[in-house]
Amino acid sequence: MRIDVYTIFPDIFEMPLREGLLGKAIRKGILDIRVHDVRDYAEGRHRQVDDAPFGGGPGMVMKPEPVFAAVTRSLGYGMDELGELRERVRVVMLTPRGERMNQAKVEEMAALEHIALICGRYEGVDERVIEHLCTDTLSIGDYVLSGGEFAALVVIESVTRLVPGVLGNEESLVCESFSGGLLEYPQYTRPADYLGWKVPEVLVSGDHGAVERWRREAAKAWTMKKRPELGGREGGGGDVL
Repeated sequence: MRIDVYTIFPDIFEMPLREGLLGKAIRKGILDIRVHDVRDYAEGRHRQVDDAPFGGGPGMVMKPEPVFAAVTRSLGYGMDELGELRERVRVVMLTPRGERMNQAKVEEMAALEHIALICGRYEGVDERVIEHLCTDTLSIGDYVLSGGEFAALVVIESVTRLVPGVLGNEESLVCESFSGGLLEYPQYTRPADYLGWKVPEVLVSGDHGAVERWRREAAKAWTMKKRPELGGREGGGGDVL
């Protein structure tokens, strides 16, 4: 999978893309993640990427020219080939105005070959970028960040871990939160007794059937307590983040 990221703060991505499973997958060639500085595509001596909003109001708005230039030129398309670009690459704007991300969306994106993530800043990005360049708008939750960089990292982390070869043990995906409409069951490890707080007896019983039943019921109970809108049953759906 290839992911291109467009930002005015490329250094934010340096360490996250170097560490952990992401870093290993990139070094193995399973993932190809490229970060582009939008300022490199801005014109003028000051490489200006923002301007005052038409109609007045506080803050600044990211200009369309450097964003269009960054995406088209880095991907090898002309401005007269936007239709072809959008057919071949899923171009996503990270914005609080976007579709709220959930596990179903993550799974959909994990099946794609090429994704481009545009990180908004200031009061937002000129709407013509969304209208004529982007295929999707995406939000990671009902709150506002200073920019789309950390939202892009959330998208990268959640999507790429579903790409074959990224996780060391892909069987763990089956039991994760939201994988079957439930939050994941509680986990325990050694010691079995810590300061008098004991692990549930069933987990150390050796009865695998009983363990599975306990985990299923515990997942339902936790889901109903923390996320009742999911329904507390297998096969449900639900938003994350």
